[in-house]
Amino acid sequence: MTQLKVLAFDIFGTVVDWHGSIAREFDDIHPDITNGITGAQFAVAWRDGYKPAMQRVMSGELGWTLIDDLHRMILEDILQRFGITGLNEIQKGHLNKVWHRLDAWPDSVAGLTRLKSKYTICTLSNGNIGLLTNMAKRAGLPWDCILSAEVFQKYKPDPATYLGVAKIFAIAPEEVMLVAAHQDDLNAAHKSGLNTAYVERPLEFGAARIKDVSPHPDNTFHATNILALAEMLGC
Repeated sequence: MTQLKVLAFDIFGTVVDWHGSIAREFDDIHPDITNGITGAQFAVAWRDGYKPAMQRVMSGELGWTLIDDLHRMILEDILQRFGITGLNEIQKGHLNKVWHRLDAWPDSVAGLTRLKSKYTICTLSNGNIGLLTNMAKRAGLPWDCILSAEVFQKYKPDPATYLGVAKIFAIAPEEVMLVAAHQDDLNAAHKSGLNTAYVERPLEFGAARIKDVSPHPDNTFHATNILALAEMLGC
């Protein structure tokens, strides 16, 4: 892998624990407001609305829309669906920003710091730049550069996002490796000529919805976590 120069990371689920973070914050809301819904239920419902909302942008039904705004649309829908009516606009706005406050997985900061000693490390997320910056600041994520679908005005898995990383750094696609916990993301990156590394996150959707983390033949690397990936890459 001597030609590898840039590691681009998916964020939600790969570097940060969205499910646990959202569940904990929702469970801290007064039970008179939450209508018997658990944080785990709420987190999964919110995330399940992500791809359908993003598809509305990719299909042209909606113009370019930031993830912050898509998250708010999904939030309004699930609050209505769950019969949660006790949050005012300020509280809903604060809850929507929970995506800016997601906790890193325990191995993430140490693993990224080691990888940074040898490679340029950046985000490649559908999250918007403000969200990713606030998250990095809070969680101590040591990025060299924050790249977002917002830069390319295209959401993953559009090839423009993966090839855009190579273009920004003026390198060949094979000199970039996407690191992600999602095979569909990695498959699209692989088709665009990038190297790929799969990171296992079996608890991404919580203990009630364990993920299959079986190896995939197209991935250059398969690691149990980001720290293990750093060891594989000699960092």
